[in-house]
Amino acid sequence: MTSATFSQTSLSSLIMGRFKIYFELVKFRLTSLVAFSSGFGYILGARDAFSWSVFFWLCVGGMLVSGAAITLNQIFEKDFDRLMKRTQNRPLPTGRISTHEAYVFAFFSAATGLVLLLLYTNALTLMLSVASAVLYSFVYTPLKRVGPVSVFVGAIPGALPPLLGWTAATGYIGLEAMIIFSIQFIWQFPHFWAIAWVADEDYKRAGFKLLPSGGKKDMNTAINIMIYTLFLLPLGLLPAKFGVTGLNSAIIASICGILFLAQTFNLMKDHSRKSALRIMYGSFLYLPIVQIAYLLDINT
Repeated sequence: MTSATFSQTSLSSLIMGRFKIYFELVKFRLTSLVAFSSGFGYILGARDAFSWSVFFWLCVGGMLVSGAAITLNQIFEKDFDRLMKRTQNRPLPTGRISTHEAYVFAFFSAATGLVLLLLYTNALTLMLSVASAVLYSFVYTPLKRVGPVSVFVGAIPGALPPLLGWTAATGYIGLEAMIIFSIQFIWQFPHFWAIAWVADEDYKRAGFKLLPSGGKKDMNTAINIMIYTLFLLPLGLLPAKFGVTGLNSAIIASICGILFLAQTFNLMKDHSRKSALRIMYGSFLYLPIVQIAYLLDINT
């Protein structure tokens, strides 16, 4: 191998290594979910006025802004991440990327994403994106060590992607937009509390207080999880009630909601980690299945 070839190989390895670090830093699966939810809201709002360019750049811009917020979250929590098994191998705790480089990456990611949203969507979508990033990075993140109010605050930026998609398509926030926002908002409570139950020991090592009812894995917390899951049943019917989607998706949303709710009764019965895991996995399935059902059943 010549020195030139060796240098090219080394450069390629270096580039791929940095790309992998950035890939981990933005939590690609989570940012992909943001893009999916944004696209979901856009398709519901756009209908016959659908534009591939707006759809594509909305998703890309949303991923970049979300990735920047997630990066800032990890910068602020890097010392706490070292204390938890589930996060101790992230790029910042392991020193694979410096705090300065992470800040630079977050800045350029946010700037690029916001410019794309400004160019291809509208001012309302841009402002909501900024609000989402600020709430997640600068309000939700520090509140995680204060108490379970952080889950309520974090659920707001977590539920904004479909609303952003709707406003990108329509330019306004209507009743339909608030319905799809509300479904994703309420969904996050059983989702996050199930994760907090499963990872309770890790979270306690870092001082994070996410579980309700005094932070205990008890009947009160299980009932809270059940109640918020129960709210998803009537909420899941509202898109059909207000003419956004049809009857078929309402049936699918109801079936998914009932199956999701059934998992919470097991947790109320045995308070076990296994039951909490089932709720967590059920939450991962519920949202995309219901959103896809809505997309396939849009009333035109």
